[in-house]
Amino acid sequence: MEIKKKDIRALTKEQLRVFFVKEGDKAFRGNQVYEWLWQKAAYSFEDMTNISKETRQMLEDNFVINHIRVDTMQRSNDGTIKNAVRLHDGLIVESVLIPTSTRTTACVSSQVGCSLDCKFCATSRLKRMRNLNPDEIYDQVVAIDNESRLYHNRPLSNIVFMGMGEPLMNYNNVIKAIDKITSKEGLGMSPKRITVSTSGVPKMIKKMADDEVKFNLAVSLHSAVDEVRTSIMPFNETFPLQDLRESLEYWYTKTQRKISYEYVVWKGINDTQNDIDAFVKFCKYVPCKVNIIEYNPIDDGEFQQASNEALENYIRTLEQNRIVVNVRRSRGKDIDAACGQLANKT
Repeated sequence: MEIKKKDIRALTKEQLRVFFVKEGDKAFRGNQVYEWLWQKAAYSFEDMTNISKETRQMLEDNFVINHIRVDTMQRSNDGTIKNAVRLHDGLIVESVLIPTSTRTTACVSSQVGCSLDCKFCATSRLKRMRNLNPDEIYDQVVAIDNESRLYHNRPLSNIVFMGMGEPLMNYNNVIKAIDKITSKEGLGMSPKRITVSTSGVPKMIKKMADDEVKFNLAVSLHSAVDEVRTSIMPFNETFPLQDLRESLEYWYTKTQRKISYEYVVWKGINDTQNDIDAFVKFCKYVPCKVNIIEYNPIDDGEFQQASNEALENYIRTLEQNRIVVNVRRSRGKDIDAACGQLANKT
């Protein structure tokens, strides 16, 4: 009967040390293997060249490294790269490298599919099949860091959890992945360069504040009018704006860190003065900045980019109220890599 091998990256360093002691080896061997698994991102036990062949074979007999594989890499005309990432069980997620003149950003996925039902997002049309494990999230970042070095001659500078899935619906694994990414024993990135974007799960936003996380928080808002938000993001009925507001006020009280609002303006949906006024009012509850994002169509035509006049009205009113606003032009649209387009169409 074949022994089912354990996922070695599910073990802590201490558990690895204990394993080697039980096998009659030195505890420091666990440190070596841990370094290979995370800091050096080894794909196989054969890569672990400072460990004897016998020990490598013993690891091979007992464990497996469930490493991701980049199935397909697409490069956009603007330098954006989209990876179709195959997981150990054959499922696929997508992640994106977004370059600018000053930085390279990894947009990573946290779920296969999505738990939520935003009508304007292609990913929401995929049923959520499962959460990603911490190592699967970590591996996406390693792959994009390698691509950043190869194609842009610099290491990855930023990470956004804005790919497939709702990060706060996979909270524990996302936190474990970020711990590895920011650890000196991992990639050593500053948490200040990491942003977790949520559609708004109040209970989990409060938990993040209680856990004293050091990364940044972004909220995919798109309307500050409950009826409008529910029509485009039906889960808003369960997590209404009042609950979201209270959780964000709690976040700011605990962390003293600004929130970013991600906001798309659509023709005939949220482009009136009433929508603008409601948004400005919502922005005043907690110190924030606003990213107005260009809309990226997902084929059906139900959602259309608002007029330039509507966008200018938003920008002017926000600025008049001393709210910092940036307009984000989407990148990677020609390879369906732009915000809201990730749906495994590769």
